[in-house]
Amino acid sequence: MHPPDTTNQQKKQNLFLVCGLKTLGQHCVAVLKEYDVKVSAIDDVQPGQWEVPEVPSLLEKLIIGDCRQPSILQQAGIDECRSILLVTRDERMNIEAAFAARRLNPHVRLIVRSEKQNFNELLWENLGNFVAFEPTHLSAYAFALTALASEAIGYFTLEGQPLRVIEHQVQPKDRWCNGKPVHRLNLTTRHILSHIPVSSNPPKQFYEWNPEAVVQAGDTLVYIEVAEDLTLSEHLRESQRSRWQWQQFVRGITPKNLKEKIVRFWQSYYQSQNQIRRIATIYAITVLILWLLGIVLYRLYYPQITLLEAFYATAVLLLGGYGDLFGSVKFASQPLPSDHMPWWLRLFSLGLTLTGQAFVGVLYALLTDALVASRFQFLNRHPPVPERNHVVLIGLNRLGQKVAAVFQELNQPFVGIHTTTLDQRVLPEMPVIVDNPTEALAVVNLSHAKSIVLVGDDHMENLEIGLMAHAINPASRLIIRSQDRQFSDNITPLFPYAQVLCGAALSAEVFACAAFGENVLSLFHLSDQVVMVTEYNIEEGDTLNKLLLSEIAHGYGVVPILYQKQQQDNYSLMPWDDVRLCGGDRLIVLATSTGLQRIEWGEMLPRLFKVQIEKTLTRNASADGAEEIALITGCSSTTARQWMNNLPRVLPTPLYKHQAQHLVRKLIKVQVLASVISIEQSSNS
Repeated sequence: MHPPDTTNQQKKQNLFLVCGLKTLGQHCVAVLKEYDVKVSAIDDVQPGQWEVPEVPSLLEKLIIGDCRQPSILQQAGIDECRSILLVTRDERMNIEAAFAARRLNPHVRLIVRSEKQNFNELLWENLGNFVAFEPTHLSAYAFALTALASEAIGYFTLEGQPLRVIEHQVQPKDRWCNGKPVHRLNLTTRHILSHIPVSSNPPKQFYEWNPEAVVQAGDTLVYIEVAEDLTLSEHLRESQRSRWQWQQFVRGITPKNLKEKIVRFWQSYYQSQNQIRRIATIYAITVLILWLLGIVLYRLYYPQITLLEAFYATAVLLLGGYGDLFGSVKFASQPLPSDHMPWWLRLFSLGLTLTGQAFVGVLYALLTDALVASRFQFLNRHPPVPERNHVVLIGLNRLGQKVAAVFQELNQPFVGIHTTTLDQRVLPEMPVIVDNPTEALAVVNLSHAKSIVLVGDDHMENLEIGLMAHAINPASRLIIRSQDRQFSDNITPLFPYAQVLCGAALSAEVFACAAFGENVLSLFHLSDQVVMVTEYNIEEGDTLNKLLLSEIAHGYGVVPILYQKQQQDNYSLMPWDDVRLCGGDRLIVLATSTGLQRIEWGEMLPRLFKVQIEKTLTRNASADGAEEIALITGCSSTTARQWMNNLPRVLPTPLYKHQAQHLVRKLIKVQVLASVISIEQSSNS
C-alpha cells in the first residue's frame, strides 16, 4: 500500500520482474498488468507456445537467460524492481535466484515458488521481505470445495477459528431469513456478502445489492459465518433432507398408488446394491413367505399338531431335512402320516427343502465375498470404497494428494484413482484404486458419487474421462482441471455441466497480490471471480490508515472480517463499521483483484449519497442522533451536535449508499426522522 499522493508517480516507476514463463509465469504477467504496472520477464528459453496469447505485448522486455546470473538480472532491471516473482518449475533455481536478487537489490520483494515450508520460514527470517507459495496448495482448496456439492464455497481458518462462505438459495421454510430485510441478517458471527433476487444476475462486486430489500423464497444469499464443523453440518443437512424425503414418500402412499410406490422403492433399492446382496434379499423374502405359508398349511392339514410343532417342521424342511421329517419326526406323539399326504403338500415340502438349500448357498456366497473383500482390504491397507455420497478423485499427483488431504481434513468420503501404486506412507487412510481410470470407473460406485474431480496433468485426458463419468452419472458434479486458460474458455460454454478450473490462473492471482506486499491467506470462487482472504498490517502513510472500516469496505469494495488493535491480543470477527484504523493495526479482508488494485493505488469509489434529517420526535433524540452521526460519518461530536441543532437539513458529509442507509436506520431507531438522498437531489434542493 502507498500514500495516495504518490500514486501517479509510482505507477510510472514500478517494475515487476517475472522469472519463468511457463503456465504460471504467463498468468502472473497477465494479472500484474491489470494493476497498471510495468512487467519484464526472464526465461531460460524462448517460449515456443504462449498459453496466454497477449503476454508478449504486455512485457516491457523479455530476457532469455539464467535468472540466477547477476548479469541477466541487471539486464532485466533488478535495480529498479519493486518485486520479483520466481516461478520457474525448478525449485532450486527459484531459491538460488532469490539469493542473487537480494544481493543486487536489498529492498526488492521476493515471491518464490517453493514447497519447502521449513526452509521458506528460515529464508523469511534471514532475507526479509520474502514470501513463498506452492501453486498446488493454493488451488487444492478451490478444487475440494467445488467438489463438495454443498452450499459451502469457501472454508478457511483465522486465529484458530474456522470460517466458511455459504451460497444458499432461500427456501419457504427458512424462518431465519425468509421475509426479513437483508441488513437484519448480519450478526457478530455472520456477515452478508451478497443478495441476489430471483431471476437476477449475480453482482460483479461486493455491496452491489440493497440492504433494505426483503428476502424472498428463491433468492440467493452469500454470507460468511463462523463455523464449528463444516462436514458435520453438511451431514446434518443431508440426514434432515433424507428424513424429509422419506416422510414425504410415506405420506404420499394411498391405496391407489401403493403398487407404484413399492415398485419405485424396490427400483431405488435395486440400483443401490450389488448383485449378490440383491439376490440375498430376494431369497430372504421368499424363505420368510414360504415359512409362514408352511406353518399355515401343516396346521390346517394336521390339526392335531401344535403351532410350535408346525413352526419347527417347516424350519426342518427349509434346512434340508426332508428325509428326516418324513422318515422319523413325530408330531403330537404320532408319526406323520406321509402316505396319506396330498401330492401337492408333499411337493410343497420338497420345494421348501430346495429353496432352503439354495438360500444356504447364497449365504455362503455372501460370507465368501466378505472374506475375500476383507483379505484384499488387509493386503492393500486402504479403507474400502464408499458406497454413496462420496467424491471420485481421478489423478493422485501432487495436486491430487493435496485435494485428498483437504477431503480428509473436512471428513468428506472419497476414493482416489491412480495409474500406479502409491507409497504406503502417502495418505494411508485414503481409499485407492490402482488401475486405468476408464476401467476403474466401474468399481468406484460412480452412479452414487456426488462429484467427480479430475486433476491429471493432461487436460484433454481429463475431459475425456470426465465425459465418460458424466454419461454414467449425469447427476454428479464434474470438476475438470485445466492448465490452459484458452482451453478452459473454449470448453466451458460447450459443457455447462462441467466446472473447469485452471490451477495456474487461481495461483497467479495470489502471486500477483503478494507482489504488492500483501499476505494472501486463502482464496475461493464467488460468481466466477477469485476472492482472496488478504491480511494488511497498517503502517503510517498507507492508503488504509486513518479510515473508518465502513469507508474501507465501501470505498475499495472489500469486506473486513477480522480487526485487531495494535499491541492487543484480542481481535474482532465481523468488526463494526465505525472502527477507525491506526498504524500498527491488523486487518483481514475479503477482496477481489479489483478491490486490491483500488487499495494499492488509493483510488476510492465516489461517495454519491447524503442523509437528509427532518426532525426529532423526542427530547433526547437530538443528543442520541448526534452520537450516531459522529460514529458513522467520522465527524467530531461537536460538529454532529451543531448539525442536529439546526434541523431540518442535509448533512454535508457525502457517504456511500450502504453507509447512508445504515445511518438512517440508526437515526430512526433513536426517534430521528431521516432519509437517504443522492448528491444530485441535495444539490437541486
